[in-house]
Amino acid sequence: MSRITADLHEAIIAIARDASAAIMEVYAEDFQVEHKADHSPLTRADLAAHRIIADGLSRLTPELPLLSEEGASIPWGTRQDWHAYWLVDPLDGTREFVKRNGEFTVNIALIEGHQPVFGVIMAPVTGTIWHAEAGRRALRRDGENDRELRTRHPAVAPLRVAASRSHRDPRTQAVLDRLPGAQTVPLGSSLKFCHIAEGALDLYPRFGHTCEWDTAAGQCILEAAGGALLAPDGRAFRYNRRESLLNGDFIALGDPSLPWRDWL
Repeated sequence: MSRITADLHEAIIAIARDASAAIMEVYAEDFQVEHKADHSPLTRADLAAHRIIADGLSRLTPELPLLSEEGASIPWGTRQDWHAYWLVDPLDGTREFVKRNGEFTVNIALIEGHQPVFGVIMAPVTGTIWHAEAGRRALRRDGENDRELRTRHPAVAPLRVAASRSHRDPRTQAVLDRLPGAQTVPLGSSLKFCHIAEGALDLYPRFGHTCEWDTAAGQCILEAAGGALLAPDGRAFRYNRRESLLNGDFIALGDPSLPWRDWL
């Protein structure tokens, strides 16, 4: 599948909306929080969104496998033969969901040849949808209206730097210290990629634990808007190339010509 049809594009957005509606039903309640083996939180909203997305994608594209945060126990011996598959985070930002600050998203990406070729991110609280296909436009949808996104080129001082609201660490702080005058914007989930794609932020350095489903949809949208998601050696992020699903360090840039190597 080298190109998403218009009908499939809209069908994936509809699935994201259905998953978001299920998330908001739980959000309105007094929900219980469990913890997975890695101590990350888990709620009924995560599981409900996963079921909706998995069922919907299975009906639309039964030939494509699914890798989801809430169904990640697929052995490398199986995954290593995948050329195309769906990579999903049903509820990105569960910590923000638990805090009830609204900064969580539904992430759906299509991976082909180890790179994201289609991405949808939806913010359930606002209903805003960001979507893109590699090599085409990145768009933001409010209601039924789409507008094209472009990152800020050139990114001039003062730079606006996204920082994880729940995962700040000393190395990130060191980057911020090398950017005097930069405006730091704490933000949760994949919203950071979306805000860079639409020119509201300029960069997002991230060190430490993230997983492949945290970045794939955001990378597709960011790149289609003119930005880049890079490893410290300058290579673009790629997916499903090894047994571990953990990402390495990265920096997301709206303007790839920024002297980002000087800051790491």
